[in-house]
Amino acid sequence: MRETSEDLQELQALLDASLSRSTSHLRSIIKAESTLTAEQLTQVLTGMRTLALSTVTAKGEPRISGADGHFLHGKWHFGTARNAAKARHLAARPAVSAAHMRGEDLGVFTHGKVEILNPQDGEPAADWPDLLAYLKDFYGDGDDFFDWENDVVYYRLHPHWMTVYAPDIAKLTAASQS
Repeated sequence: MRETSEDLQELQALLDASLSRSTSHLRSIIKAESTLTAEQLTQVLTGMRTLALSTVTAKGEPRISGADGHFLHGKWHFGTARNAAKARHLAARPAVSAAHMRGEDLGVFTHGKVEILNPQDGEPAADWPDLLAYLKDFYGDGDDFFDWENDVVYYRLHPHWMTVYAPDIAKLTAASQS
């Protein structure tokens, strides 16, 4: 777990606010006994987690694709090739929705805007060197496959809404500890 107490407080406030302003239908499904706290969520979302990531074309048409998601400091981080359609969409329209689901055991649904962490022209995010070190450690250096600075672009999703569905919290948290 890489989250600070401030990260956890911010994430918990987001989770609480998001659920409280959700529709009555969603609140009938996601209740206190079928969701996770910020601390539980960060313990469950370690390592790489596959995201279904939704962007929008210039014509307003939705597009969904997969991405390697890393949940760090209470926010999703993901990358793609700089020449990918997803990268073009996000450069023009940074709003995104992301979902991580594990069958019927877990659903994490997030809406927000992305920040480019390593722009090709411009200053990288202040924490980019730390994130790059984490990614190289996780994936292996990867220099044989691509140039980390020129071939891939990484994003941080700043959520304005996030909710979590976990019908069997004990099963989920036990699985993450084994």
